[in-house]
Amino acid sequence: MSTVQKHRRSPERKRATMALSVDADEGTFSGYASLFGVVDLGKDKVQRGAFRRSLAARKANDVRMLYQHDPAEPIGAWEEVREDVKGLFVRGRIDAGTVRGREVLSLLRSGSIDGLSIGFRTERSRTDRTSGVRTILEADLWEVSIVTFPMLTAARVTQVKSAKNTHRALPTRRGFERWLTQDAGLSRSQARTIIAKGFTHLTSKQDAAPSSDLAGRLRDLATRLQTK
Repeated sequence: MSTVQKHRRSPERKRATMALSVDADEGTFSGYASLFGVVDLGKDKVQRGAFRRSLAARKANDVRMLYQHDPAEPIGAWEEVREDVKGLFVRGRIDAGTVRGREVLSLLRSGSIDGLSIGFRTERSRTDRTSGVRTILEADLWEVSIVTFPMLTAARVTQVKSAKNTHRALPTRRGFERWLTQDAGLSRSQARTIIAKGFTHLTSKQDAAPSSDLAGRLRDLATRLQTK
């Protein structure tokens, strides 16, 4: 049993962890700042459509890009913020002209940091009395931060692009292995084969397949390498 609640406009934060995608040279990256229907460590989940009204009222660059939710640490600008069937997708550009921007971009490239977190105000929610899970029905989104420790462990940066070749594999072996298993859908055995035998081959090819075909290409390569 649950009841719908309206809220005072007090700020909240929800952090999410999920592999980021970053452009190492240009500072652009993308990922999911929130995933719909997923219960986080605070026993909250966001319903699809919760950000619809907020996003209709402001442009992407009106949603601030901060570091660790610190209003004194703006590090870039969001170029796209939208809902899809999965969650709240964001794409932005870090300002490498600032000291903090260069530091954060370096951390993203190395895989040392990859968390995203939203700053928002809950407008309407519903709490299940049995489970204690709160469903956020409507939220006013005002910032998305790059963070170290996310509350929602599945919301992270999913891609960091390369200016020289925007369709190349991820820049580090650790990030590439994580992408192979979590996003490309390869088995652990296939991922290990790619890392052991195919990583150099893939990253050195100048005619790499577009990202939409990359997962299938990787699976084919893993099969060929495993049969040798």
